[in-house]
Amino acid sequence: MHWTKTIAGCVTTLLLGAVTLSAGAQSAPAGHTPQAAAQQNREENWWKNAVIYEIYPRSFQDSNGDGIGDLNGITQRLDYLQKLGVDAIWLTPIYPSPQVDFGYDISDYENIDPQYGTLADFDRLVAEAGKRHIRVLMDMVMNHTSDKHKWFLESKSSRTNPYRDWYVWRDGKGETATSKGEPPNNWQSGFGGSAWQWDPTTRQYYYHKFYIQQPDLNWDNPKVHEAFRDIMAFWMKRGVGGFRFDAITTLFEDPSLADEGVVKDANGEPILDAFGEPELDNSKTDNLPGVHAVMQEMHAEAQRFDSDKFPGSRVLIGETYLPNIAELAKQYGPPGKPEFELPMDTQLAFINKLDVAVFRAKLTDAEEHLDGHLPLLLFDNHDNPRIDARYGDGVHDTDIERVLSTVLFASRGTSLFYYGDEIGMKTTPPTRKEDVKDPVGVTGWPKEKGRDGERTPMQWNAMPNAGFSAAGVKTWLPVPPNAATINVKAEEADPASLLAWYRGLIQLKKTNPAFAHGSNTMLDTDNTKVLSWMRQVAGSPTVVVSLNFTAEPQTVSLSIPGAGGKLTTLLKTPGAADPASLSTIQLGSFGVYVGEVGK
Repeated sequence: MHWTKTIAGCVTTLLLGAVTLSAGAQSAPAGHTPQAAAQQNREENWWKNAVIYEIYPRSFQDSNGDGIGDLNGITQRLDYLQKLGVDAIWLTPIYPSPQVDFGYDISDYENIDPQYGTLADFDRLVAEAGKRHIRVLMDMVMNHTSDKHKWFLESKSSRTNPYRDWYVWRDGKGETATSKGEPPNNWQSGFGGSAWQWDPTTRQYYYHKFYIQQPDLNWDNPKVHEAFRDIMAFWMKRGVGGFRFDAITTLFEDPSLADEGVVKDANGEPILDAFGEPELDNSKTDNLPGVHAVMQEMHAEAQRFDSDKFPGSRVLIGETYLPNIAELAKQYGPPGKPEFELPMDTQLAFINKLDVAVFRAKLTDAEEHLDGHLPLLLFDNHDNPRIDARYGDGVHDTDIERVLSTVLFASRGTSLFYYGDEIGMKTTPPTRKEDVKDPVGVTGWPKEKGRDGERTPMQWNAMPNAGFSAAGVKTWLPVPPNAATINVKAEEADPASLLAWYRGLIQLKKTNPAFAHGSNTMLDTDNTKVLSWMRQVAGSPTVVVSLNFTAEPQTVSLSIPGAGGKLTTLLKTPGAADPASLSTIQLGSFGVYVGEVGK
């Protein structure tokens, strides 16, 4: 849910290997057989090279005809996800919530919102997903709660309440007995306006990095830490495979309450955001050092919980919008003090233009500057316009999506994608303010239309309501008209569809050794129109990947020391010819070629 004014945004591993006893080793004790060791290795490393699928539960599948997706609907679609090749599903928040920000304003962290089902429905989802070797990951929102959470209701009841310092309360500037004064500083909410809200009952301001109804927790209070360790344990006991930590870099604020700097253009003029307000640099409210200690603590909790089973089987994912690769590298934690297994590489995710040089640089950063850690690659999520709106040209959108999905799955690392990406769902924003559901759009209309456009119902078939809900039901967001042609059923019947392409790439990621855990090395690095690289791992053929980033046909000649020129095609743009050799790879408009190199 990490939403800022400059950027919107808020598996069974293949690294199994053979496990054998070393020469001269004694017989393994009971319970420590080679088979048990192999199972432990699978559990510990499942997230490496994994394929993770983000589900926005309201929009995935409605099972009870109320127009809102739910947990039982997700359970109904697990066979589809298994066939797609998904190793884990990340669910955006399903906790009880007033739904001001559609679940990111949580009123109870240890239950399920009735709109989505019950705890029994959740347990069934986890069990059925497990039968299909799919893990369930929860969204963990630690920066803020709903203003209807019992903690905040207590906190705002009086200045002496034991929960008062669970949140960030401050006096106003120039406050008097008859005036509330001004907010403590110039900090702004990500949803527009001041980040400070006056409370007339206790005559102080509370801080909210996001919406007014999302007061920030005070992470200088040890009791907040204890509460979230308990919350994590509650869900791990129910079998979740890990957590995605929302807006995690915003946990702390500068205690001096100093104003943030105003971002200016080349002429020294303030840059205005989508709400018409000066854009701030977030230097006092984002990515402060205290976050690292918190995540080391939460990681240790996950490890402690698993210590009697398979250590490290829970994965921690971070929503990490950061300014450079050095800051991203810090999110993995220093030696001996791990934080995230998979902080999101938003450096690559939101380039938002087809620039070969920038893509090459960001992929090289992920390969060379993360201290050997695996990157988590993605291009899409529930906080941003879909891929078509950020990269498409309206003519070659499907071909461009093939290009980007190849970057996602053919590069070293774990891959995360958003429901509907695999069929090319398009951004469909509301056309009238009265139809807007997202608070960002309500506040920012018409310049900022909000995030409804990327949250529309999943398009399963060409029937009324696209198979998401029963015919005649009013869905929470309208089903886009293009569902008549862009839907799962139509694409399953077409071997040249984007869905078939996704399945082919994921299959390669799981079965080809170089794809599974080979290194990335860039090729033809002066080329500004075609992005090419190779994947290499000892004992297996080298794989080359070439992607045309333009609408014009291109020809590339690649050279790999010690390799022969013969190629065996693994995947290519539908209808394209097989290249004769490495020296002549012809790519059509936004063409893709993936092949193994012969000796």
